[in-house]
Amino acid sequence: MIVVGAGPVGLMLAGELRLGGAEVTVYERLAAPTGESRALGFNRRAAESLDQRGLLSRLGDFMWGRMGHFGGVRIDLDLLDEDHSGVLGLSQARTEEMLGTWVDGLGVPVLRGHEVTGLRETPDGVTVAFDGPHGRGEDTAAYMVGCDGPQSTVRELAGIRAPGWESTRGMYTAEISGVRLRPRPIGERLPGGNMVLCTPQGPGRYRIVIHDRSLPADPDPGALTFPEVADAWQRLTGESVHDARPLWTWACGNAAGLAEEYRRGRVLLAGDAAHPIPPLAAWGLSAGLLDAVNLGWKLAATVTGRAPDGLLDTYHAERHPIGRQLMRNVQAATMLYLGGDDLDPVRDVIGELLAHKDAAGHLAGMLSGLGIHYDMGPGDHPLLGRRMPPDQHLTLTNGTDVRIADLLHTARGLLITTDPAVRADEWADRIDTITATWPPDHHPELDTVLIRPDGYIAWTHPGTHHDLTTAIHRWFGTPYTNTPHANTARAMATARTSGR
Repeated sequence: MIVVGAGPVGLMLAGELRLGGAEVTVYERLAAPTGESRALGFNRRAAESLDQRGLLSRLGDFMWGRMGHFGGVRIDLDLLDEDHSGVLGLSQARTEEMLGTWVDGLGVPVLRGHEVTGLRETPDGVTVAFDGPHGRGEDTAAYMVGCDGPQSTVRELAGIRAPGWESTRGMYTAEISGVRLRPRPIGERLPGGNMVLCTPQGPGRYRIVIHDRSLPADPDPGALTFPEVADAWQRLTGESVHDARPLWTWACGNAAGLAEEYRRGRVLLAGDAAHPIPPLAAWGLSAGLLDAVNLGWKLAATVTGRAPDGLLDTYHAERHPIGRQLMRNVQAATMLYLGGDDLDPVRDVIGELLAHKDAAGHLAGMLSGLGIHYDMGPGDHPLLGRRMPPDQHLTLTNGTDVRIADLLHTARGLLITTDPAVRADEWADRIDTITATWPPDHHPELDTVLIRPDGYIAWTHPGTHHDLTTAIHRWFGTPYTNTPHANTARAMATARTSGR
């Protein structure tokens, strides 16, 4: 397996693939991490996905954001039954560093200074051409995944279109130190459809973002100078940051697109390569991490010969609609965020709607990722197709209390049941069977649940209208073993969990 791009999405995917038993190499164009951070955190579901692998705690201290917003219109998350708050103020560089340490510990080679320049697909795989520190070379793999950002080389080489919209306005970003500024963490709208943001990053250190209609629509990030940033900041705020120490600067436009295919043959896309969008509340990073967790176990199962027919195609089927939703949300939020006073009536109406719990829950679910629902087949249990809350606790038969997130660290399937006779022994190489009891206040009713490696619920009893064995075959394929004991276990599972 070849993953192109050693940002957070590429590293997360590489780790997922390795946990699934696949050999993987990461190719990265840059010789070293830049240390720059486009995103300052990620949403709740991305945090849960890291937690499922035991990675969230490796990030150290960070903040949870208790107040959400959509295009600057506030969402009171305290209205909701579940915690939708995301991670705030955490630099992307810190997340990338943690994931790099993780994949290094898994034995995944990351080849820096290797720029992919070509690819050709064969019946058995792909051949990748690259320029590296020692000249040109080629490598072959069964599949390759482009996680190489908005201007994805892999997407271009594969001939995958990503239609959307061209840039209509630019923005400047800088991280600075040695000054004291008034925080504007969700942005301060200014006359004429302009906006500035200021997010504290530590004592005397800030991230500033400038949305100014007078900026070039598609600025050249390589040509931007800090005096230009400081001039624009002073023009909009009246505050001078000319004496600040710039740590880095960046410029971009608001162009966006969505790949028409997340998979073409043996080439796949994830993260910004699949859905390039302008930076907005870490939406792109959050979606990219969830792409990686959705794809990783499916691609690993395919490469290692354990996948059922069509499993890899469910990556596009499940994640492309999320990409379409992301594009729509970016467009709507940008209009609210950067529109002029003429949009105040719309902002007021949306604000009134979001004061109602159901409306706030629907929008917060889209932004947090907790509202994601995948098609797992017919059934009426409210958790079917949704993520299993990782903080859910169980009591094992030996009396040990355990969190479900801690049972998913190995990226294997998980069958949790109150009935010792219900097992998945034929699939013991890819599914862990746990006999446990749910807490007394657990709701809704749930005796047995099959959880995919990405944490989504593929089968429940009660509530699913086909048997457990059908669900296991659909997501985990044909078992290797065919022993009498395994057949007996499967028959018991089917008999006890179908038609009830």
